[in-house]
Amino acid sequence: MKEIKAIIDGYDHLDPKTTQAALATVVRVEGSSYRRTGARMLVMSNGVWIGGISGGCLEGDALKRARLAIAKASPSKITYDTTTDDEHQIGVGLGCNGIIDVLFTPLDFNDKNNPVEVLKNCMNERRQTHVLITITGLEGDWTSIKEGDVIRYTNADSLNALDHAYIQAQLDEKIQARITKGVSAPFRFESPEGQSLEAFIEILSPEIHLVLWGHQYDVYPLTRLVKEIGWRVTVVANPLKVNNKIAALADEIVLPESFSDILFDNHTAVVLMSHDYKTDKTNLPKVIATKAPYIGMLGPRVRSEKIWAELADEGSPIAETDFPRIHAPVGLDIGAVSPEEIALSLAAEIRASFSGRDGTYLRLRQSTIHVRE
Repeated sequence: MKEIKAIIDGYDHLDPKTTQAALATVVRVEGSSYRRTGARMLVMSNGVWIGGISGGCLEGDALKRARLAIAKASPSKITYDTTTDDEHQIGVGLGCNGIIDVLFTPLDFNDKNNPVEVLKNCMNERRQTHVLITITGLEGDWTSIKEGDVIRYTNADSLNALDHAYIQAQLDEKIQARITKGVSAPFRFESPEGQSLEAFIEILSPEIHLVLWGHQYDVYPLTRLVKEIGWRVTVVANPLKVNNKIAALADEIVLPESFSDILFDNHTAVVLMSHDYKTDKTNLPKVIATKAPYIGMLGPRVRSEKIWAELADEGSPIAETDFPRIHAPVGLDIGAVSPEEIALSLAAEIRASFSGRDGTYLRLRQSTIHVRE
């Protein structure tokens, strides 16, 4: 999400009278790759680019490909094969052992449906999961769409732009499966008449929203770290008690009495870090009442267990179904000591939790780093 926002910002500051641009998008990955599908790179005719499609090894060639797409005013899909020993193949020797398809789409600044404009419209809406369909290949007679078009999917009617009922039905079925899994993927569809369509179905989820309840000094390194990652941060505290450095970084400062006004969704994490026992005890039931799937409690296990026991004694026990989303002590066991290291521990556990991972060493992982289908 941070990369997309940077691309949009760069696009908005372009002077179309002097500079042209193209968008490079990773639309298919087979095997291993540093970047996954959905990675983007805005390339400008003056040689400047924003974002990336690899770890830096393919960007040089991508710059040439993007400029060619701009010159031809036509999109093109290029395959980078890092599995081959062919010395003429871009990517040979990288050791990534993967095949990557990248779509290069020249941007028409007068077209309000160009790929970056579609992304802008998505970002302008408050915390929604968007489904984008990028047309990456066409064979046969297609008059209503062209390669490089991006369709923003809201329901089956969104696919009417294809003007092909048979392929629309196939595509809609795959879209529903992708929405359920929450994972993007490319597909190819064929009709009995010989027409075919290749499309990248992208599930674009909002960034993680981290709600920090507290105003002490350790809020600053955590806020600074996750803002660098690209997350949204809300600090719940009296604004008069919030350090200016924290206030400058946070997206929002919310008074404790206005906590219920915060938008909580399936991508929201809340961490209680007031460093005051009574305050955290009072706030925990309020946090549990939200739909936040991740709740963190700063401090040792015995402290949290004491809070749970007292709440039960007072007639407000925590439901067994709520305990799985409570992380206490919060963070991964990395031996963190300083506030900055503790911030790293917290951020890593939150990311692991939302990814459905356990935060162990990658060298102990029995399957691939990224899930493959």
